[in-house]
Amino acid sequence: MTVPDLRKLADIKPAENQAARARAIRAGLTAFDAETQKKSTPPQGSSLWRRLTAIFNLNSRRWTMDRRIAFGVLAAGVLLVPLTAQLMNTTSFSPPQISVGRQAALEDRLQPVTPPPRAELSADPKADAVLPQQEVVADEPAPVPMATVRTTKPAAVLALKRNAPASVPVAKMRTLAAPPASRNFMETKRLVAPGIGALLPRSPYAGQADDEQFEAFTTNPVTAVADQPVSTFSIDVDTASYAMVRRTLEAGRLPPPDMVRIEEMINYFDYDYPAPQTLDRPFRASVAIYPTPWNPETQLLHIGIKGHSMTPAARPRSNLVLLIDVSGSMRARDKLPLLKSAFRLLLGQLQDDDTVAIVTYAGGVGTALEPTRVKDRSKILSALDKLGAGGSTAGAAGIRAAYDLARANFDPKGVNRVILATDGDFNVGISDPEALKTYIAKERRSGVMLSVLGFGQGNLNDRLMQTLAQNGNGTAAYIDTLREAHKVLVDEASATLYPIAKDVKIQVEFNPATVAEYRLIGYETRALERSDFNNDRIDAGDIGAGHEVTAIYEITPRGSGAQLIDDLRYGAGAEKKADASGEYAFLKIRYKAPKASTSQLITRPIGPEDMVADFSRLSDDMRFAASVAAFGQKLRGVPHLRDFGTAEIAKIAAAARGPDVYGYRGEFLALVRLAGALDPETAPASADKKE
Repeated sequence: MTVPDLRKLADIKPAENQAARARAIRAGLTAFDAETQKKSTPPQGSSLWRRLTAIFNLNSRRWTMDRRIAFGVLAAGVLLVPLTAQLMNTTSFSPPQISVGRQAALEDRLQPVTPPPRAELSADPKADAVLPQQEVVADEPAPVPMATVRTTKPAAVLALKRNAPASVPVAKMRTLAAPPASRNFMETKRLVAPGIGALLPRSPYAGQADDEQFEAFTTNPVTAVADQPVSTFSIDVDTASYAMVRRTLEAGRLPPPDMVRIEEMINYFDYDYPAPQTLDRPFRASVAIYPTPWNPETQLLHIGIKGHSMTPAARPRSNLVLLIDVSGSMRARDKLPLLKSAFRLLLGQLQDDDTVAIVTYAGGVGTALEPTRVKDRSKILSALDKLGAGGSTAGAAGIRAAYDLARANFDPKGVNRVILATDGDFNVGISDPEALKTYIAKERRSGVMLSVLGFGQGNLNDRLMQTLAQNGNGTAAYIDTLREAHKVLVDEASATLYPIAKDVKIQVEFNPATVAEYRLIGYETRALERSDFNNDRIDAGDIGAGHEVTAIYEITPRGSGAQLIDDLRYGAGAEKKADASGEYAFLKIRYKAPKASTSQLITRPIGPEDMVADFSRLSDDMRFAASVAAFGQKLRGVPHLRDFGTAEIAKIAAAARGPDVYGYRGEFLALVRLAGALDPETAPASADKKE
């Protein structure tokens, strides 16, 4: 047989035998039953009557397993909930929360806008040049609880606007002291192309924290000399406003008008005014009258005061109590961690026989460090490093405890000062500004002064900080970077810590024969009644060693076409009186020595000899101060500068920059250009439209 034949035989199927199939099935079933019988457990008891058992036992094993599962899920949930909250707060898993007030502003910003033709957008070759930034980050010596670490939002802005240069120097930009990593995915940088200033959002303040508090005030009006020839105010050496304005602009936003206190912006900078030649007078006044840059028909009356310097050997001993807010709102990196770094810098400026104490407050008050000589630096630094944030904010109780400790260690020959470091978020205890004002005014008479350092953003209570500092015979500064801390506590340590005159008041009487109108630029929150000038019971600002204070009036000469208020036809006004002296005004300055209770008076006439006809012939300091005054008014939306743009302000500031050793004036120039990019001319409302 061949192979194919064998294959055919193999494919032949035998006939099916049904009987054999049935036998095989029965045998299989029998074998299965026998095997099952061997593995089964015989029932207990009678087969007729089953033993009574609880129904619960039938499912006991199953319930035990279910219980383990439930408890396991519960335990996992307890662990995962805080972990989830941690991730939501510190990573980019969630978008930033938007309050109700900001939601409306955000909706306005998100309205669709029809873009201009592409050719217009690309007309400027620098359209794609992104404004660079530098970050100044505070040292982080101590760990911070990660559950509440916040990040800040630096925003890069392209240079734009027809009146602003297309770029800003890299070295002069910086953001808040915030961690550079872990940026939220919603925190995108705002990019603006040149040539489309009209397309900017109509809500330029979007992004400003709703719960930051500023004192509302109205810009000083133009005043007729015939109606009110005398202007009186207290000096102001605070600088907090400028630092907050800088922070806001560098975050890509325009500051709200009430954040802008022009006198604090002007006094942020150093000016080389002539110092007093002898120590008989604590300061010297310099005066000039020159053309107004933004109005050729008016003039600026510039008053500059320079305090005498103090050598280290002449410094009195210091009894300092550091009152530190360690509440939960201080956890952010630009608050308590930056605060610690700032006080390390301050410690390096003190003398070995000075004393430092630390009082902390949160939900309660505690003394972290009893009065300790500065020579024991390691002990002071150790107490500082151990501070951590958490709890509510019993600020009033902390202030009381700090004053008590300062009085207990009072040095009659030294400087006794409480330095409050906070974000101003007092939410426990006496937080009413009037109650705190009364208490601090009473403590001021004991010889203990109060200065305030503000930190952070989001819930900054600037209004309360100003109230505390003004009534505590101290200064208020805002610290947003380690560089700013160095300026306030190192470069200006003498001016910050050691007063050379207190209760300094300025009064200017204008001559109606030569001056028709005047307007004081800034100092709205420092205005005094005319009768307050000679009243030694009325508190006013202090001047520290080496401090400079600047005040600028815009005046309208009699006969100028810029006069806004007509003379009275029938009244026997003072303007009808002839004055052959030719004086423009008479300056009076009243002050007290640091330990005195009776004031002294300095007077000076202001006449034609103080006139500088050519603005370009002024000193760099006076021209630069005028540019800062113009910028502050521009940010507040003052109508007198409606036709004077940021390009003109930048031009004046650049020409008057001078040596600029620390780079502060160059930084100001960058802010002016940045504000031009953000287009302050299109702000929806000015400070003067509130009423």
